[in-house]
Amino acid sequence: MREIMRHIKERLFHNFSAEEIRSLSRILAEDLLGLDMMDYYTDRKVHLPPSQSMRLDSAISRILAGEPVQHVVGKALFCGRMFEVNGDTLVPRPETEQLVQLVADECGSRYRASVLDVGTGSGCIAVSLALEMPQAHVCACDVSAAALDVARRNAARLGAKVDFSVADVLDQTGWTGQWDVIVSNPPYIAMAEKQEMSRTVLDYEPHTALFVPDEDPLLFYRSIGMMGVRTLRPGGRIYFEINERFGRETAALLESMGYVRASVIKDIYDKDRIVKAVYEGTD
Repeated sequence: MREIMRHIKERLFHNFSAEEIRSLSRILAEDLLGLDMMDYYTDRKVHLPPSQSMRLDSAISRILAGEPVQHVVGKALFCGRMFEVNGDTLVPRPETEQLVQLVADECGSRYRASVLDVGTGSGCIAVSLALEMPQAHVCACDVSAAALDVARRNAARLGAKVDFSVADVLDQTGWTGQWDVIVSNPPYIAMAEKQEMSRTVLDYEPHTALFVPDEDPLLFYRSIGMMGVRTLRPGGRIYFEINERFGRETAALLESMGYVRASVIKDIYDKDRIVKAVYEGTD
């Protein structure tokens, strides 16, 4: 086992930090090869067939080429659960776990709350909320049918009841239903920010789930907010993951639409990351 780990670390040595190498080695050992890290600490002998050795070397080559390790192994940990991910979905981030926890903490006591996740991708938000809020009726939509296939598999494997549908939130027609909660992690990275991003994200994650035009960075928040005005019940809540550069602007946008108590919440890295607000309805 230690020889296997040494081989992984030697191949990654010149491209990653020591902390990144430890994380990548563990993921490859556990999630790709199915090995138990206790075998490493006890120096247990393990047999790695030639096919597995080839699979490991292929995976390392893909990582060295810039592909996210989560796409290489086909899964990612989110809220303590393993989700399938691939090139049609974003890799779930720790900041989004905070969004899920906030919604569950603030809305979980609502009996049979109706929840809509807009732009669900891998389904990590919707599935996690369905499991954290078992009394809720959770629906999720995405413009990508391929991403929804992944989301449906995640929901089935994890035993979450979520209703999925294809929908484009930029199209204001056809939205029906009454929701207690709308949650979304929509595209929010301006095209001008591309130069600041890693090749791992740019080359391997779906751009339709990442980027918005420079001239309209709040495009999706405006559209989802407008949809919420028509479909949220009085007292309904809206939660967004946001671009750290536009926290106050996003909150002000919602207030201009009639939402109240809009607030900006910092993430675990002390960056503006979540905006939440309440829609009280009209008289």
